[in-house]
Amino acid sequence: MNIQTPGAPARTAPVPRLTRGTTDPLRRVLPLLEVRPVKVAAAIGLGVLALACAIGLAAVAAWLVARASQMPPVLTLSVAVVSVRAFGIGRGVLRYCERLASHDVALRGMAALRANLYDRLAADDRPVTVRRGELLARIGQDVDDVGDVVVRSMVPAGVAVVTSLGSVILLGVLLPAAGVALALCLVLAGVVTPWLAARAAARTEARGAAARGEVTALSLEILEESAPLRVSGRFGARLADLDAADARLSAVADDGARTSGLAAALGALAQGLAVLASIALGIPATLSGSLSVEALAVVVLTPLAVFEATAGLPAAAVQLHRSREAARRLLELLPGPAPVSAPVSAPVSAPVSAPVSAPVSAPVSAPVSAPVSAPVSAPVSDLQVTRVTAGSDTSGSEDDALLVLDDVAAGWPDGDGRTRAAADGVSLTLRPGSVLALAGPSGVGKTTLLMTAAGLIPPLAGRVGGWSAERQEVGSPGYRSPDVLPTTPIDRLFVAEDGHVFDTSVLENLRVARGDVTEAEARAALAAVGLGSWLAALPEGLDTLVGTDAAAVSGGERRRLLVARALLAPARVLLVDEPAEHLDGETADALVRALAGHARETGRALLLATHRLTPLAAADEVLLLGNDTLAAIAGATMGAVPATVVARGSHEHLLATDPSYAWSTAQETPAA
Repeated sequence: MNIQTPGAPARTAPVPRLTRGTTDPLRRVLPLLEVRPVKVAAAIGLGVLALACAIGLAAVAAWLVARASQMPPVLTLSVAVVSVRAFGIGRGVLRYCERLASHDVALRGMAALRANLYDRLAADDRPVTVRRGELLARIGQDVDDVGDVVVRSMVPAGVAVVTSLGSVILLGVLLPAAGVALALCLVLAGVVTPWLAARAAARTEARGAAARGEVTALSLEILEESAPLRVSGRFGARLADLDAADARLSAVADDGARTSGLAAALGALAQGLAVLASIALGIPATLSGSLSVEALAVVVLTPLAVFEATAGLPAAAVQLHRSREAARRLLELLPGPAPVSAPVSAPVSAPVSAPVSAPVSAPVSAPVSAPVSAPVSAPVSDLQVTRVTAGSDTSGSEDDALLVLDDVAAGWPDGDGRTRAAADGVSLTLRPGSVLALAGPSGVGKTTLLMTAAGLIPPLAGRVGGWSAERQEVGSPGYRSPDVLPTTPIDRLFVAEDGHVFDTSVLENLRVARGDVTEAEARAALAAVGLGSWLAALPEGLDTLVGTDAAAVSGGERRRLLVARALLAPARVLLVDEPAEHLDGETADALVRALAGHARETGRALLLATHRLTPLAAADEVLLLGNDTLAAIAGATMGAVPATVVARGSHEHLLATDPSYAWSTAQETPAA
C-alpha cells in the first residue's frame, strides 16, 4: 500500500535491502535494523568485562578468605583487598554501561526497523488485508520482538561464549581436570539447556504470536465498535471471543513457563555438578601437594560465578525463536520476490468485503503518464478544461493528463484470498481542472475504483497512468523491485469516507495534509467546506481538541474536516469518496460544488464517488456504474459479477436519456 506522511522530511539515507538467498526470516529482516556491528561488539565487550569482574570478585575473594585464615602479614593481603573493591565497583558500573550500550543499539534498531517497514509499505502497491488490530500488533509488538534479539539474544550469547572460555582456561591453569569438568557442565548449561528451550519455543512462539495478534485485534474492535456491536447484539459474543483468545494466550504462556522452569532446573543442576566436581578433584590434588589451599578455594568457588553467564541462555534461545517468528510475520506485510499475480499476497486473516484496512486520506505516490507543466495555482482561464459530452470516452491525448484509467478492472480478494473484480472496463482521463463523478448503487465498486486510481491497489486488468497489470511481472521493463522506493512526487490523494482524525487540535489535524499549513490557510479551507461558522463557535478556535477519532464533533463536521484537509494537500489529483455522507441535502450539494470549483480554480483534477446525484451538474462527466438489467445490478451489488459503465455523460445528458438516473435524482428532491 502507498502511505506517505505529507510534510514529513524524506529519508535521505540509503534504504537497506532485505537479505536475499536465505530462508531464515530473521536474517532477512536484520538489515532493516541498521545495526552497526561495532556497537554490538562494544555492548558484548562491556558485558564480558562486567561478568569478568563478577568472576574475578568470586575468585579473589575466595583466595583472600583462604589466605587470611593463615594470618599472614597484612601487606600480603593489600592487593587482594583492593582488587575485591575494584571488582565489586567495576561489576556494577560496567553492567550499567553494558545496559546503556545494548539498549541504545536495540532502541535505535527498532526505530530504524519501523522507519524501513513504513518505507516498504509505502512502496508496496498492494493493500494490507489483515485486520487493524493485527496490523497494530505486527508494527508494534513484533517490531519490538525483532529488536529485542540484540539485547536478549545476541549480547547474552556473546558474553556467555567469551566468559565461559576464559573461566575454563583459568581453572585449567590451576587444575586441568577441574577445567575439563567445568567445560562439560558449561556445555550442559549453555548448549543442552538452550537447545531444549529452543525446541519448546519452536512449538509455542508461533501460537503465541498469533494469539497476541488476535487479542489485540479483538480488543481494538471492541473498543472502537462497541456501539454497533451492542446494537447488533454481538457485543457479548465478541467479549466471549476475547476471553477465549486470552485463554489461548495464557495457555501458551503456561507452556513456556514449564519450559523455563525445566531450563532453570538444568542450569542449577549443572552449576551444582561443577562445584561437586571441583571439590572431588581439588581435595586429592591439595593433599598431594600439587594444588595450594588458596588455589583450591578458587577452583571450588569460581564456578558459582561462572554460571551467571549461562543463566540467561535459555531465555536467549526463546527470544531468538520469538524474534524469528516476529520477523516472519513482518515479512508477510512486505512484498516478496515472487511475481505479483494478485493484488494481495499476504495471508488474509478475515474475509474482506470492504477496504476497511486500507489507509485513509493518505497521499499516494504513483506513476503518472506524463509530467504536468501547469502550476497548481494557475488561474482557471489559463487551464485546459474539457467539457465531456455524452458517449465520450475522455481518452484523447495523455500529454497533459494527470490521471488516465484505460480499460481498468478493479477488485479485492475474497475470504480465501482469490481476487474478485468489483468493476471492469472503466476508462477515463483527468486533466487539470477536470471534474468527474462515479455514481451507482452501494457496493458496485466505486470506492475500489478510487483506490485503484490512487495506486493503493493494483489493477486486475488495464492500465492506471503508467502502471499496468502486465508491468508487475518480475523481469518485465516496468517491474519495480520491492527494495526500490518510488521517486515520483506525491500526486494523488485518496480521501476515504472514514478517514482517520487524530486526537489533537483542529489545526494539527489539517497539518496532516501538509506540515507548513498556516492558520490563515486552515481557516480558508474550513470556510470553503462550510465550516467557517463552526470554527468561529469553537471555544479555542483552531486549537480546539476534536477528541479521539473526532468524538467531539458530529459526523457531518468530521466529514467536512477531512475534505478541508484534502484541499490543503499538495496532491494534483483528489479522489474523494462520498463527500456528501452524513450531510443534509443542501449542505452536501454545496460541498460538492465547492470541491468542483476548487479543482477548476487551482488546476487540480477531481474524481469523486457519490450516491447523491443532484449536485453532479457541477461535474464535467458522470460515469454510471451498474449493469444493463435490474437483476444484473443486484448481482453486482452483491459482488456476483463485476460492474461496468452502463452510461456516461454530463448530468443534463443522463437526466434526459437515462430514466433510472432521472428517477433517482428526482427522489432526492423533497416533495413540495
